[in-house]
Amino acid sequence: MDVAYYESPVGCLTLGAKEDALVGLWMEGQKYYMDGWKGENLCQSDSMILRQTKEWLDAYFSGKKPNPSRLKLAPRGSSFRQSVWKILCEIPYGTVMTYGEIARQLTLEADDGLSEKSGIKKASARSVGGAVGHNPISIIIPCHRVVGAGGKLTGYAGGMDRKEWLLKMEGIESYRPTFGCRR
Repeated sequence: MDVAYYESPVGCLTLGAKEDALVGLWMEGQKYYMDGWKGENLCQSDSMILRQTKEWLDAYFSGKKPNPSRLKLAPRGSSFRQSVWKILCEIPYGTVMTYGEIARQLTLEADDGLSEKSGIKKASARSVGGAVGHNPISIIIPCHRVVGAGGKLTGYAGGMDRKEWLLKMEGIESYRPTFGCRR
């Protein structure tokens, strides 16, 4: 795996790429650091995707609102986790969504036949929390924008201080859900 390092306001970030896609963005000391990639040969690189990721991070940390779709992302995970991470990418900058809202959205999509490949019949907030916690591309796939019921600030693999910092940087002072399932 090609890797690069990025000094950010929330500490050193490790960027990982395979071929031409970003597969990981981990914070130093985070839970599940390089999960699924331990033992992989690492080669420090300045590949195109890693340069693009650094540019994306420069824009993000300077207060701009870069879209995750600007980067080719290829996180490893089950089809359920992939479905959750896809929803995370849809949470707009400066807004939050609850684990329960994500679970309801996944269940509604399953009811509509949109998630047949994932095998989802009914998602729970707890199962969504597991998928959110194992997000391998922190910040870009914005798992920090997910809060508990009623807007309670809950766990974050990178640490609660980092989650709170990222939310405040995006202008979120209240953790009341501001985005979610509108059906």
